[in-house]
Amino acid sequence: MTASNNHIWHPPRIYNAAYDFVDGNILAGRSEKAAFIDRSGMHTYGDLAERVNRFGNGLINLGVRREERVACCLTDTIDFPTVFFGAIKMGAVPVMINTLLTEENYRYILTDCRARVLVVSAELLDIIEPVVDEVSGINTVIISGRTPVLDTGQKDLSVVIGKQDSDLKAAETRPDEVAFWLYSSGSTGEPKGVKHLHASMMHTARQYAWPILNICENDIVFSAAKLCFAYGLGNGLSFPMSVGATTVLFDSRPTPDDIITCLRQHQPTIFYGVPTLYAALLANPNNSRETASQRLRIAVSAGEPLASSIGEKFEERFGCIVLDGVGSTEMLHIYVSNRIDDNKYGTSGKPVSGYDICLVDIDGSDIPDGRVGEMLVRGASMAEGYWNRREKNLATFVGPWLWTGDKYVKLLDGFYQYAGRSDDMFKSGGNWVSPFDVESALIEHPAVLESGVIPCPDEAGNMKPKAYVVLNEGVAQSKELVDDLKVHVKERIEVWKYPRWIEFTEKLPKTATGKIQRFKLRAADMDRDR
Repeated sequence: MTASNNHIWHPPRIYNAAYDFVDGNILAGRSEKAAFIDRSGMHTYGDLAERVNRFGNGLINLGVRREERVACCLTDTIDFPTVFFGAIKMGAVPVMINTLLTEENYRYILTDCRARVLVVSAELLDIIEPVVDEVSGINTVIISGRTPVLDTGQKDLSVVIGKQDSDLKAAETRPDEVAFWLYSSGSTGEPKGVKHLHASMMHTARQYAWPILNICENDIVFSAAKLCFAYGLGNGLSFPMSVGATTVLFDSRPTPDDIITCLRQHQPTIFYGVPTLYAALLANPNNSRETASQRLRIAVSAGEPLASSIGEKFEERFGCIVLDGVGSTEMLHIYVSNRIDDNKYGTSGKPVSGYDICLVDIDGSDIPDGRVGEMLVRGASMAEGYWNRREKNLATFVGPWLWTGDKYVKLLDGFYQYAGRSDDMFKSGGNWVSPFDVESALIEHPAVLESGVIPCPDEAGNMKPKAYVVLNEGVAQSKELVDDLKVHVKERIEVWKYPRWIEFTEKLPKTATGKIQRFKLRAADMDRDR
């Protein structure tokens, strides 16, 4: 086990997260300071505090009681923190839902969470409205970002807020009381409701953002990951608000060009992305520090491991270190990370202060450094558990430990190196193959933008690696390129890991947080062979 430096924050007996993050900034004298910048303009901490109070009062007047759930499907505008903290402050439990799901997913989640009130962005109405009619229990729908409309049976958020009192006493919640839910996107299976506590967000800010990012009041942050995800929630909400910094919000699905435009326009000091986005930004040779933010001092990557070649190229081109790390919805944010003064590309770094890491074999016994093992983590930000998923709870939350489903190696210098997901690893000729190893080698080739690797049976039924490859713009597919890619991989990693088959594709299936869904590649491959 790797023990971290346990300087843990101990919250008071009565602790309300909304009061700490919102009212705390008012008490610190930041009423006139910019909290968020969205498509409608700049919003101060004072503006936010008033909106939070008004929305909390609106929920009370709608009959929402303490601990009742409020489903929220909101894009990244000022309405997100308004609704999120407004519900928490009056004692309700906001359920934050991914804005990029299918109608089937929304039907499942809205049925599963049993919310009475739904707050939804106007642009998502077309896909969610038919589902709401089928879900019993939702008796109030509040629309964000719409010009008020009469006689629709729905309420408009601007009207709800406008009618309420601007003073609201925070519910006297406890730090270990459930504050909000997030639904895990996961790389496999259906979404799971993850229950987080009032103290969890401040734990992640104090243990990760403060010492590792050195985030401060003067920072301007921009996260490509959306607020509805655990990664984005820390990046763009709890981390900056914990110190009174400013967040730039972008409410559409960002393209690489959108990211560069936003970086250039707002000149953030901290940027958060995922590996596929960093690769896409580098694919355009015109993108650089000069065309983006010249104030950028640090970039963060999570969601999938960052290939060393991508990190090194980004730092060279943008003049800014990229800190790769690993986290999860269940732990709320990153628990193993590289540091500004201790960074090793190709690894996830070392344990974050306040978290303990353990690598074990299939029987749960500790394994020595240098060997692949299942990663377990424990720390104060761990979720209370999954909603309505007893078997999954028993398998994932084992005492104080969380079984992450990731396989890692602890190197002799103390850095942790990703070896693959437990359900993605496979044996080829008796040797273990981590898809990530093959994908990292492929992405070093100048023709390759990204790739996904899965096992595929050869004529004798033995499993061998097969790669799905997305090429960079302007690169033509050819048999010669296939052969070149195979040689390229053989020269960089163990020979048994090279892909026996390479198939070019326009895109890879991914979760909304950028994780490659290899199980979908496997399913498509099996369907084609039938």
